[in-house]
Amino acid sequence: MKKLLLFLFSCVTVAAMAQQDPPYVSSKFAQLGQTLPTPNVYRTGDGSPGPKYWQQKADYKIKANLNEETNVITGSETITYFNNSPLPMRYLWVQLDQNRFAKDATAYKISTMKLSNSPRSINGLFRWVSVTNDEYGYKIANVKDKSGNPLKITINGTMMRIELPKPIAANGGSFTFSLDWKNKMRERMKIGGRGGYEFFPKDGNSVYAIAQWFPRMCVYDDVNGWQNKQFLGRGEFALTFGDYEVALTVPADHIVGATGELQNPKDILSKEQMKRWKKAQNAKDPVEIVTQKEAEAKEKTKSKKTKTWVYKAKNVRDFAFTSSRKHIWDAMGVSVGGKKVMAMSYYPKEANPLWGKYSTRIIALTLKTYSKYTFDYPYPVAISVEASNGMEYPMICFNYGRPGPDGKVNPRTRNGMFGVIIHEVGHNFFPMIVNSDERQWTWMDEGLNSFVQFLTEREVEKQPWAPDVYKKGFPSRSGFPKDIIRYMRIDPKRMVPIMTNSESIPFFGPNAYSKPATALNILRETVMGPELFDYAFREYSQKWMFKHPKPADFFRTMEDASGVDLDWFWRGWFYSTEPCDISIEGVKLFRIPSEANKNATAGMVFKPKFYDQKYIDGIMARVKARGLSVTKKDKEVMSSKSYFYQLDFENKGGLLMPIIVGMKFKDGSSEIVTVPAEIWKMSPKKVSKVFVTQKEVVQFTLDPKLATADIDTKNNSFPRKDAKTSKFKEMKEKKGSQK
Repeated sequence: MKKLLLFLFSCVTVAAMAQQDPPYVSSKFAQLGQTLPTPNVYRTGDGSPGPKYWQQKADYKIKANLNEETNVITGSETITYFNNSPLPMRYLWVQLDQNRFAKDATAYKISTMKLSNSPRSINGLFRWVSVTNDEYGYKIANVKDKSGNPLKITINGTMMRIELPKPIAANGGSFTFSLDWKNKMRERMKIGGRGGYEFFPKDGNSVYAIAQWFPRMCVYDDVNGWQNKQFLGRGEFALTFGDYEVALTVPADHIVGATGELQNPKDILSKEQMKRWKKAQNAKDPVEIVTQKEAEAKEKTKSKKTKTWVYKAKNVRDFAFTSSRKHIWDAMGVSVGGKKVMAMSYYPKEANPLWGKYSTRIIALTLKTYSKYTFDYPYPVAISVEASNGMEYPMICFNYGRPGPDGKVNPRTRNGMFGVIIHEVGHNFFPMIVNSDERQWTWMDEGLNSFVQFLTEREVEKQPWAPDVYKKGFPSRSGFPKDIIRYMRIDPKRMVPIMTNSESIPFFGPNAYSKPATALNILRETVMGPELFDYAFREYSQKWMFKHPKPADFFRTMEDASGVDLDWFWRGWFYSTEPCDISIEGVKLFRIPSEANKNATAGMVFKPKFYDQKYIDGIMARVKARGLSVTKKDKEVMSSKSYFYQLDFENKGGLLMPIIVGMKFKDGSSEIVTVPAEIWKMSPKKVSKVFVTQKEVVQFTLDPKLATADIDTKNNSFPRKDAKTSKFKEMKEKKGSQK
């Protein structure tokens, strides 16, 4: 049967090509070879780190003091920088992120503002006035080598260059230097930004969420050299892996959570807290190390003494911490890949009962699900801090989600809390471990992370502790193709491709988060299938653990590990702004004549044309004459029992996608057929496809499950559904059916 049908349809295809518009080969299917960087000994053609791949390392020893009265952090640090590159280094670049908030910051100079009576305008004006009338930014002093000799520095906005007395040797040379610094923290709820503190006027205390708080080394790599683009606020960070030893001196009644493991718990915690800590390690449910009652008692009596918390962390790209006497602290051990990870949450009483019920359990779910799709979580700790925020750092993240003043929980708040904790804990995988360059490519961490967040949210409904409202599915904000349609309907000329620098993206959230997440979901569910996709995605994740991948490394790995040519997909979704809008322009029905079906055509939706029986017999004879077989099944298909439907499609949006056709039959049954996107190769605008059925079709529908983010579903049906049916008519018909 296949040989006969191929012979028949090859004639139809040649005739159809002659009628379709050139070019016959679409540039949308051109390979990305010349667009992507040429493979080399550092990054190979299969997306792997090459045999001579290298990356730098920076180790930190930091001592810092948090002054609660002035909200100033004073610190000193010693950095040992290891040059594993094949070239000697004459200078180093250090990030000074807090200079983003200095009075003369470039970020303020280039920001635009319009004044009006709207709350948004007034808030923006208030923040600008507050920042430009205070002393934010770093005060740097005593930059010296390990012998105490001063080093020449040049500060350029959020970057500092250190000139070296002699070059650091290639392939393993190192250089140690130290510096002192201080910076005033911002009241983050007033001024904004990722790190700072939140003040609670009712009890006069603050929750500190301290991030980007110390001078950090820039990344130097084989692709860009130094990544020393200025920090303007949106494009986040490119950071170097290293080992940290950090001593944090804070008020004695504060509870500190941080990147890494606490080294001196017996000096910090009471005997009862140590007992709870040990219990938490093997508990099936979160155990409170510091209770709400204990936190409330400390709010009323502020200690004037200090304690020093010492943390160590290995092979991390950054260090952040939280500190407050308001903290409730709970924890439990989670088994991931046969290893115990401590999932922990820190939160003020204002976040209960939401956080006590859910936060640490969400951490555990996130670690297990992300590990399933990528690699086993390698760090010993994962922390979620309630700080009216949403930001990520190694082993610790700051999240939001509080009940109202009356203690009632808004469902949207709870949904947001679940989503943000999954998202920010998930950032441990992208980019804290798979260490992409956020300053350049936001989508490589936010988009990939939002995609795995979507997969994790699908697991919420299965959890015994989840609210009953989620048993029917979690209300994800991105991932479902239908949810990106509103963005994709925007004029493509007002948009930029996903492959755009972080600071140059309009519609930042949809472009950097939702669109890449949705693209990957479509790639998994519609284009590749979960089995092929999941294998390739794990391969990418494991190849680039604790390394610095680039977009080409991701694209190449996904193709190499799956055996699927995806250049057309990357080109359409990541390098263009075109939307998906495929239309069924027409349907033609062909039948082989018989007295029965000729007399039965009156009720058919698609009026048939009949093949000449002599022509069909001639086809059969020609097939036999060529020595090909005509089977019983061939004869059954090429008979009056079959319906041959020619569907004409037009690609109105420009984005190439598979054609998913739903067929509803006269007997009430249905079927869905997926045609690969490669059908557009020879004609990117219009194509025709023949479908053979044994039952009469009464309705064709494109993308019936809304799997391709098609922006116009009105042209997805044939016959066209009546979009003008009045509400009155609908109600009348409904009422009539109920009689």
